[in-house]
Amino acid sequence: MIDTSEPGTISLTVRVNGQTYVRNVEPRRLLVDFIRQDLGLTGTHVGCEHGVCGACTIVVKGEPIKSCLMLAVQAHEADVLTVEGLAQDGRLHPIQQAFHEHHALQCGFCTPGMLLGALTLLEETPDPTEEQIKLEMDGNLCRCTGYYNIVDAIRAAAASLRAPS
Repeated sequence: MIDTSEPGTISLTVRVNGQTYVRNVEPRRLLVDFIRQDLGLTGTHVGCEHGVCGACTIVVKGEPIKSCLMLAVQAHEADVLTVEGLAQDGRLHPIQQAFHEHHALQCGFCTPGMLLGALTLLEETPDPTEEQIKLEMDGNLCRCTGYYNIVDAIRAAAASLRAPS
């Protein structure tokens, strides 16, 4: 279970992007702050801080979550994926590549959350309809693109991920 190691803190063990971290954290520390400030992984963005915008979306135990609504201690012994964990060996993940090719980003603020939301959608639904994409991505707000290119990118990524290697 979770051990208290320093007064006022809790010892947290979490695996982020394949690397295990052990840190002492205050019980009230948000997961988004832990990821950004304690681990230095700044790809996870802080937006509304109310779970509305989706900029802080990450994957915990295979599920997309808004890290501004989760305490770091709730991720104890969990596998966490942030946007920094998508690219492998210097190669963009097919979802990242599709976003690039389909101009599905402008300022990029929403992009990390969009990418991870798309990833979990495509893991569950390899060939989603346009309506399924829109429904799944509904919790991720973008003020720049108008969403059409994001939907196109997710459909292209789906096709790429289904294609034989």
